[in-house]
Amino acid sequence: MTQYSQLIRPDNGQDAVPIHCVSTNGFEQWSKSRSARERTAMAAHRFKAEPATFAILPGEGDSWSVVAGVEDGDALSTWCLAKLSETLPAGTYKLANGHPGAAVFGWLMGQYKFTRYLEDPSEGPRVLLTDEPAKIDEMVMLAEATALVRDLVNTPPVDCGPPALEAEAERIAKAHGGSVEVTRGDALETGYPLIHAVGQAAMREHAPRLIELRWGREDHPKLAIIGKGVVFDSGGLDVKSSTGMRLMKKDMGGSAHALALAELVMKANLPVRLHMLVPAVENAISGNALRPGDIITARSGTTVEIDNTDAEGRLILADALTKAGEDNPELVIDFATLTGAARVALGPDLPAMFANGDALATGLTEGGEAEGDPLWRLPLWDGYMEMLSSDIADCVNSASGGFAGSITAALFLKKFAPEKADWAHFDTFAWRPSAKPGRPKGGEALGLRASFRYLKNRYG
Repeated sequence: MTQYSQLIRPDNGQDAVPIHCVSTNGFEQWSKSRSARERTAMAAHRFKAEPATFAILPGEGDSWSVVAGVEDGDALSTWCLAKLSETLPAGTYKLANGHPGAAVFGWLMGQYKFTRYLEDPSEGPRVLLTDEPAKIDEMVMLAEATALVRDLVNTPPVDCGPPALEAEAERIAKAHGGSVEVTRGDALETGYPLIHAVGQAAMREHAPRLIELRWGREDHPKLAIIGKGVVFDSGGLDVKSSTGMRLMKKDMGGSAHALALAELVMKANLPVRLHMLVPAVENAISGNALRPGDIITARSGTTVEIDNTDAEGRLILADALTKAGEDNPELVIDFATLTGAARVALGPDLPAMFANGDALATGLTEGGEAEGDPLWRLPLWDGYMEMLSSDIADCVNSASGGFAGSITAALFLKKFAPEKADWAHFDTFAWRPSAKPGRPKGGEALGLRASFRYLKNRYG
């Protein structure tokens, strides 16, 4: 496991390799100030200061430095140093001009690797010195939280079933003075019927459960964080294709975000009464699997006709949202890898964000902009609520026809969200299909840092 606290240190005048950050607009003027040897090296590298490119520059004797292409602007962007931290030799580095700022996060994440099933490929750390030591702890926290999401999503369900999510909640609670309560197996049937119905087909192998973590003073504002924990999604009796099933280890990505955000709240000691809920199930196929056409009475008393057993995430979230609302929280945030429709609309990089208030939506969006963790608001348009109508129950779990799939899924959740609370729902992909600097292919945290920035602004 990468020790992120060892990768960023205060600049106290230690020996370090200089990094020159130059944009394309300033490159020509900057290069005139360099030696003939350095200009020759840049020409050999065909270096033009384009973002995410760099060149090694020879100095006197055995000394050397690095020139890195960055985007135009006074402040360095989140990912502009990530390529360097991925590829430079082990050693200690510092910026020759300016403050690293947000680029520290990219430097840290450039050294993330998922190595659980590999021989240790460690190449030694690339350490960055910073003249902003006050920011080190928070950057390390964010890196650790992001790595937690990536690690959990990358782990296959054979090692990341409901018990593993429960163990992670126990670890976090123990480290920060919280408490965990778990409702498992058939005990869910009366209190959490939708969670039980989805998870019952895997009862013997991966018993479903509702994991609840509580932390903080009772007199502080109540914050609920919920994450969809479908550890593997076969689609149930509405079975997915083999291609559609291939990445379904990531269907617990919402729970990974919830666990990571909860730990960030606790590490930052935000003045809230935290209630984290993870309904953890496997959507499997067996003789007692949930069937299309079944009607289940949710914890709230709402009857739900099952139109599609592959629309299971919203079912388990419904019971968790109802439970969260019983504590009268002032803010509820849920994360879920909920719909392919959100990916069709926004692609893999942008989580769809739904909120029941403009101030909440604006705060989250601004948090994403500040952290380089973008998201995009979609509407909770009640005009589509009729698509969830049932002839014989209060609602169906999945609208037919294929229109507005992410919106109708969010509207289904709205039926169970606390009416008096601020509520935001993230339909996040939790996956990166191709690599970018600092962001390898695989599990990814999308919306995590945006949410934490919002919570800090609201409660910090």
